[in-house]
Amino acid sequence: MQDEVERIVEGWQRALPTVDVSPLEVWSRVTRLAQHLHRQRTTIFARHELETWSFDVLSALRRSDPPHELSPSQLLAQTLVTSGTMTNRLRHLEDRGLIRRRPDPTDARSVRIRLTAAGQRRVDSALTDLVAREDELLDGLDGSMREQLAALLKIVVTPFDSDRHREDGK
Repeated sequence: MQDEVERIVEGWQRALPTVDVSPLEVWSRVTRLAQHLHRQRTTIFARHELETWSFDVLSALRRSDPPHELSPSQLLAQTLVTSGTMTNRLRHLEDRGLIRRRPDPTDARSVRIRLTAAGQRRVDSALTDLVAREDELLDGLDGSMREQLAALLKIVVTPFDSDRHREDGK
C-alpha cells in the first residue's frame, strides 16, 4: 500500500529525475508525523484546560525536584521562549492558580516559580492521558522496534539539540 509520501517522492522523481529526493522519504514522514502528534496533543491538553505552552511550563516545574520550583531563567532554558513571552505565560498560569511566584530567598532581585497543588494535579492528569494515547499510537511496534526507533530518532535529533546548546552559550 502506497502512502502519501511515496506519491510525493514519485512525483518529484518524475519532475526532477537528476535530483536525489530520497531524504524526503524520511523528512516528509517526520513532518507529517509531527503535525499529527501536534493535533493529538492539542486535543488532549484541551481536555485538561491546558495549551501546549502551558503544559510545557507546568511539566518543567513538575519534573524538577520538590517543591517543584524553578527560576524564570531555568524555565526559559527548558521551554525555548523569550523572557517577555515567559513573563506573559507565568502571569496567565498564576491567574489560573496553577503556579505561584515568590521572592527568591537567596537573591532579592529574583523570583522563584512554584507549581501549585492544582497545577500538579492538572499536569499529572494531562501527562497520564498523553502517554496512554501515544502508547496506543505505537501499538504496531513491539518493544524492540520502539527501542530501535527511539535510538534512531535520537541520532537524528542530537545535532539539533547540540546546536541549540551552542547558540545558548552552553
